[in-house]
Amino acid sequence: MTGEQKKCIHCGKISRMSNTGKRPYFDYIVIGCGGIGSGAVYWLSKRSRSVLGLEQFKLGHDNGGSQDLSRIIRLTYHEDKYTRLTPHTFPAWEAVEKDSGLQVVFKTPSLQLARRGEADHIMNVYAESMDRTNIKYQKLNNRQVMERYPQFRLGPDIVGLLQENAGIVDAALANAVHIQLARGNGATILENCPATRIGRASNGNVVVYTTKGTFECKRIVVTAGGWLNSVLGTIGVHIPVTVTQEQVSYLGTPHMKDFTIDKFPVWYYHLPTYDIYSLPIHGNSGTKIGIDAGGPAVTANTRTFDPDPAREKVCTDLVKDICPKFNGPLLYTKTCLYTMPPDRSFVIDTCAHKGYPDVIVCCGAGHAFKFSCLFGKILSELALDGKTQYPIEEFNILRDAIQNPNAKNIFYLGSDVEAKL
Repeated sequence: MTGEQKKCIHCGKISRMSNTGKRPYFDYIVIGCGGIGSGAVYWLSKRSRSVLGLEQFKLGHDNGGSQDLSRIIRLTYHEDKYTRLTPHTFPAWEAVEKDSGLQVVFKTPSLQLARRGEADHIMNVYAESMDRTNIKYQKLNNRQVMERYPQFRLGPDIVGLLQENAGIVDAALANAVHIQLARGNGATILENCPATRIGRASNGNVVVYTTKGTFECKRIVVTAGGWLNSVLGTIGVHIPVTVTQEQVSYLGTPHMKDFTIDKFPVWYYHLPTYDIYSLPIHGNSGTKIGIDAGGPAVTANTRTFDPDPAREKVCTDLVKDICPKFNGPLLYTKTCLYTMPPDRSFVIDTCAHKGYPDVIVCCGAGHAFKFSCLFGKILSELALDGKTQYPIEEFNILRDAIQNPNAKNIFYLGSDVEAKL
C-alpha cells in the first residue's frame, strides 16, 4: 500500500509516495535501459502504469553492449535451450512494430560457412539442435552457396548451412522505440542516474539508491550489463562474469548494390577457436564484420574505445579471401562490451537464494540482442506474475557454471574450447 501522490522532485512527475511518505514509489523499477532493459520497461508499461527505468548514462550511449546500427536475429543456435526460444523472438518484435508503426526487423537468411575438416563439425552441432526443435535448414556445398549468393568466392572445401528465417534488428531504433512506447504508456525514465545500491525498506519493499535520489518499489529488474555486479553486490549476489572488449568494423564497399539486405545474408564463418560474423548494409553505407568473443578482458569502467588493428585485419583478410567485393576502405571500428558467465549462457532468475525474490536479474552473455524484446517480455512476466510462459529453466542463477568457482570459461558458441584468436 502506498501513500499520497506528490510531484517527485527527481523526475518532475506526479508519483505515489511510499506508505512512510519518505520516498517516491513505483511498482516496478528497471536498472539499466539498454537493449534488454528498454525491452523490460516497454513490456512492463503495457500492463502497469507505475514503472521507472533508470539509466546511468544518457540514453543511446555507446558505453555498453546494446547500441549499434544493426544486430543479427536468427533461429539458428547450437543448443536446444536457445532453439526453443528463438522462434518466439520474431513475434515479440512484431508487437513492437505494431505498437510503433515502425519497422525494426529486416528479414534476410542466415548462412554459416566452414572449411571441411576444420570447423564444419560445429555446424553439425547447430544442425542437430535445429533438428530436435523442428527448425528447417539446408546444407549446401560451395557451388550451391555461390549459386544462391554469387558474391562469394568459395573453394571446394567450404560447406554451408542456410536457414531462411533470420535478418537484422535495427538496434539503436529498437532501443529508442522501446523507451518512447514505454513513456507513452506512462512509464518514467531517468537518464544520467546511476543506481548505487539496493536495500530493503522497513515495510518489506525494495529500495533503490541513486545519484538522483532514493526510490521504493515492489520489484526490481536488473539489466546492468558490465555493471551487473556493482548493483547486485550490494545485496550479496555475485555472478562470475568476464567482461570483454569486442569490436565490429564497417567497410566501405563500392559494390553496395550487391550487399543490400534483399540480396545478401547475415553470415558466419566458423574457425577452430572463434567465429567471424557479418551483416549486409543497414543504417549506413558500410558492410559490417566482427569476431565473436575472444576480445581482451576488461572492466566496464576501465575499458578503452580504441580498436585493435590485429582483429580488424583478421576480418578484412577473410573477406578478401572468400568475398572480395564485400571489402572496401575501413569506415570505422566500434567497440562494445560482452558480459559473459563462464558457460556464456544467459542468466534470467531472481535473487531468492540471497533473500531477494523481488530482485530479478538478466545477463545477456554477449549474444542476447536478438532476444532483447522477448527477454523484456519474460522479465515483465516474472515481475508481474512471478512466472513466465517461456522455457528459461536452464538460465537459472544456481547452475554449476555460476556457483562452481572452478568452472571453465567456454565462450565459443557450439564448441568446448575457449574462444580466442
